[in-house]
Amino acid sequence: MKLVFATNNLNKLAEVQKMLPNSIELLSLKDIHCFEDIAETSSTLEGNAQIKANHISDNYQYNCFADDTGLEVAALNGAPGVYSARYAGEPANAENNMQKLLNELKNTNNRQAHFRTSICLNLNGKQHFFDGVCKGDILKEKQGEKGFGYDPVFKPEGHQISFAQMSSEEKNKISHRGLAIQKLVAFLTSLA
Repeated sequence: MKLVFATNNLNKLAEVQKMLPNSIELLSLKDIHCFEDIAETSSTLEGNAQIKANHISDNYQYNCFADDTGLEVAALNGAPGVYSARYAGEPANAENNMQKLLNELKNTNNRQAHFRTSICLNLNGKQHFFDGVCKGDILKEKQGEKGFGYDPVFKPEGHQISFAQMSSEEKNKISHRGLAIQKLVAFLTSLA
């Protein structure tokens, strides 16, 4: 089965490829010659995932899935949420986003947060949604060199290290995206 993952994020693509069975050939936007910027204009993660998946299905006629992920911080009333990737403004930059987040939280002891991923799968004319949530805390400073995005400042519940200190295998078992992808894979496997 060929499936397009509607993302330009090569880190995400590599992370998801490791989780899929060999029977699924994962194609990137580059593989299908999709170079336009797909505007994420929804106020929800589900809506943005749906916009991206529909764009590929409608314009390129591929079965595909897209995701949107947000970091939701309790002390910030759920921010940055749907704006996580561009929290510190344009151009999108993980380092600037983390610094802004750490600055916003410097005077609070409430460090509770969770990552949430929503996946929209367009398969044979039908649409399916999968989600994953990983609870944790925002650290007071960056720890670790692995991962991407907010990984160096996020410590998942029940663990003593950040996402950026975990191997990709460890992270994929418990992460928001990992949990959502596991649901996607279980669904695709049930169709085989």
